[in-house]
This record gives sequence, structure tokens and C-alpha cells, in this order.
Amino acid sequence: MSERHTYRVIVRGTWEGLTEEARTRLLAGAADHGLASMRFTREGSLSYESSPLKHFSMRYVVVSDAVDGEEMAGAIAEDRAETELRALGYGFRDLRSAVTDLDTVKINWKSRSRR
Repeated sequence: MSERHTYRVIVRGTWEGLTEEARTRLLAGAADHGLASMRFTREGSLSYESSPLKHFSMRYVVVSDAVDGEEMAGAIAEDRAETELRALGYGFRDLRSAVTDLDTVKINWKSRSRR
């Protein structure tokens, strides 16, 4: 069995072809999907601004084999986003992802003497 890594993935996209019903639901729920809703979860968290209702982002935690790398983690998150958005009846386009491998992130702690 290969080593597993944990990735944080931000999937961004643009709303497209929203029905009037979908637009109404998004506008009604905008307060629940702003900056305060931005969390990385396996299920994903959707965030967007209501004015203008144009772009959105979804944040995911993806655990995957390290040998598959960041590209696979991005593909998994984009697939989850597509599935969720279609299930909600939201039209979208131009999905792209930004991936961070939490197992390889280096933290540069500043020493107290430098503060």
C-alpha cells in the first residue's frame, strides 16, 4: 500500500446558464455562503458573492495516494464539485483547481529573537 497524503483543494468556476429558480435559491442563500463559510471539508463548502452572481469557489479535503500527486487530488475535487453542482441544478463552466499538499508544506517558524 502506498503512502497517503492529505490535500486542500480550492475549485473555482463561473456560474453559467442558471435557471431563474437556481438564481433565486443562490441569492437567498448568499448570506450563508460568504467569507465565513469558507472551510475545507471532504464534502466541500460552497462560497460565492451575490453581487454580482458570477463566480464561486468550493473547498475540499482530499486524501489520496501520494504517487498520484496533486493533479489527481485536483481532478477528484473537480469531480466532486461537478457532481454537487449538477445535483443542485446549478449551471457552471471553467472549473479549475488549486491544490496544496499538506504533508509537504514547510512551516517557517520565526524565532522569538527575530520578533
